[in-house]
Amino acid sequence: MRTLRHTHCALIALGLTACSANPPASKTNPAEQPAKVIAPVAPPEPAFQSPPSRMVEVVDDYHGTKVSDPYRWLEDQDGVDVAAWVATQNEASRKVLDAVPERIAIRARLQELWNYARYDVPERAGSLWFWRKNDGLQNQSVLFTGDTPDAEGRVLLDPNTLSVDGTIAVTGIAVDQQGKQLAYATSTSGSDWREWHVLDIASGKVLPDILRWSKFAGAAWTHDGLGFFYQRYPVPKPGETFQQANRNPQYCYHSIGSDQAQDQVVYERPDNPEWGFQGEVTEDGKFLVLSLTQGTDHRNRIAFIELSQDSMVTQPLLMDQDASYDFVGNDGDTFYFRTNLDAPLGKLVAINRIAPQRAQWRTIIAEQKHELSAIHLVGNNLVASYLVDASSQVKLFALDGTDIGAIPLPQIGTVGVFTGHRSDSATYFGFTSFTQPGTIYQYDFATKQSVAIRKPKFGRKDDDLVTERVFLQSRDETRLCMFLVHKKNLVLNGSAPCFLYGYGGFDIAVTPSFSPANLVFIERGGIYAQAVLRGGSEYGERWHEAGMLGNKQNVFDDFIACADYLVRNDYTAKKRLAVGGRSNGGLLAAAVLTQHPEKFGAVIPEVGVLDMLRYHLFTIGWAWAPEYGRSDDPKQFEWLKKYSPLHTIKKGTIYPPTLILTGDHDDRVLPGHSYKFAATLQAAQAGPAPILLSIALKAGHGSGKPVHAQIDEAADRWAFLSKVLAK
Repeated sequence: MRTLRHTHCALIALGLTACSANPPASKTNPAEQPAKVIAPVAPPEPAFQSPPSRMVEVVDDYHGTKVSDPYRWLEDQDGVDVAAWVATQNEASRKVLDAVPERIAIRARLQELWNYARYDVPERAGSLWFWRKNDGLQNQSVLFTGDTPDAEGRVLLDPNTLSVDGTIAVTGIAVDQQGKQLAYATSTSGSDWREWHVLDIASGKVLPDILRWSKFAGAAWTHDGLGFFYQRYPVPKPGETFQQANRNPQYCYHSIGSDQAQDQVVYERPDNPEWGFQGEVTEDGKFLVLSLTQGTDHRNRIAFIELSQDSMVTQPLLMDQDASYDFVGNDGDTFYFRTNLDAPLGKLVAINRIAPQRAQWRTIIAEQKHELSAIHLVGNNLVASYLVDASSQVKLFALDGTDIGAIPLPQIGTVGVFTGHRSDSATYFGFTSFTQPGTIYQYDFATKQSVAIRKPKFGRKDDDLVTERVFLQSRDETRLCMFLVHKKNLVLNGSAPCFLYGYGGFDIAVTPSFSPANLVFIERGGIYAQAVLRGGSEYGERWHEAGMLGNKQNVFDDFIACADYLVRNDYTAKKRLAVGGRSNGGLLAAAVLTQHPEKFGAVIPEVGVLDMLRYHLFTIGWAWAPEYGRSDDPKQFEWLKKYSPLHTIKKGTIYPPTLILTGDHDDRVLPGHSYKFAATLQAAQAGPAPILLSIALKAGHGSGKPVHAQIDEAADRWAFLSKVLAK
């Protein structure tokens, strides 16, 4: 139950007690009264002086509309003058952030809470089990193998030995069917580019095989262990590593021991250069099922290869691109897919590859009232994960679709993948919540019992914290959901600092997860709020569509509605409310900043897509057009220009304190987005609040970021808020 508005009454009660406990003061001569001591008033802190940014004359014509781009030169992230500008911005930001007295204590507490053992869900290959573990403060998690899923195990691959500063990460792993060979991909400085290597598991020896210019896809071994499939791109031209178009990938088969130049191209579409490929070998080893995607469009196509044939010939199966199709498993020629075709919340269908006509499809699990977020085929059971108001529920079905029960979960939270084989009697999964670190469970299908096999020994108890799930209405009366995490004894009178996080896009669900960083903010009296916004997948495809393309403003309106709810219900006050998000969430934070700067005490956009008129010209940006639209289309230009954060900054506006975060090696969202936005916002600022840009060096979009860098970034975030949020 909430504590409602007791503060005013408590102050009145204290005043009455003081009056009744003390007798009236006697009358005296004013001349005999002691002189009043007037405390010195500290001078106001001077307004932050942003580093100057050179402007150039660049004007683009979009369908008759002239748009100036005076910081175009900042798009050249490898330029010498840009490097000098970055150094100047970082120096100015560090002067502010390092001077915050609380930062040292904040970072120390972050390091203390971060220092606990974390495990991934174990998977079996052959007779061996494989999992990742981080002792706590290791920059990168270490891959282990053992004879049982809960064994102490032995180190198989330690990425921390690959670089001194932890900036080389292992971003993909695949073990062959017999558990004898490991294909693993490394990435440097947060790059999306992957370089594949092969390791002999018994000896620990790294083989000579090296496969370059891969990204956005994993590896899939053939069951004979002679090789694996992967996706690669053409070798970039000199100087194009970060800004190349990322088109015309090839899906290839690599034979172990051969040179990459000899790899067989099994599928490519030069007639459709924006297609991408992701393959999976069926558990029986007979087929490669190939998902064909076009950018980030959730609608995909499906093809397959019969691996028993002498030649690898790709055969089409579902080529209409009319819905999303996620391969679940197969029984011989019958393939199971989770799809949202004619079922916005998802269903499971069976399709025979010999007779794939739609009239021959069988619905195994019909659409239900909640989003079917994932489904796994383990032990001849269908394990279905649903999202109910952005929290996981798990149901079990027989292969004919008969409902056979559920897997109970401990609280509001999120389950991940379920691992296991068709012949297994148990499955393994991870569960996390805002207050429970990721815990690994074994579920036995026979006993119908879950047992925690890896329960982290975290450095604090959670019994002083509370998680609320509240419901509210957006501007157009759409029902929204929001999670709030804070101390149980927190008096909700509008004085608490609050950090509101959101994403809202790309059919991605934002669900409860554990974060040592957020706990430090909460421990210091803050409220962590997580908004469930249109554009995600929490409520199915219609929910996604309501927040994409021309409907993108709905996402911003939803976020503003959540902010207003927090203030209206005395969780916080406008000057105590900070908002933030990453990537598409960085776009969200920046968009609400430019639309409603008066509603926030601080804003933190991280690695954001901020120039909506040019985003498609850089790296993989063109792939986001199905979600955003493109400025070269007259109709789409109009809606993009209305909310593009870079283009909705108004000179002479009083903006709240803003901390913009990016990485200098981000080859997904070009750091030029953040550079141009920061320069424009700094020049436009009419108020005294700082507009800071902090650029992480040797860092990318976030994947593979070393733990020490994550801690430093979180320390900056909370130190900034402790400084700028009005007391």
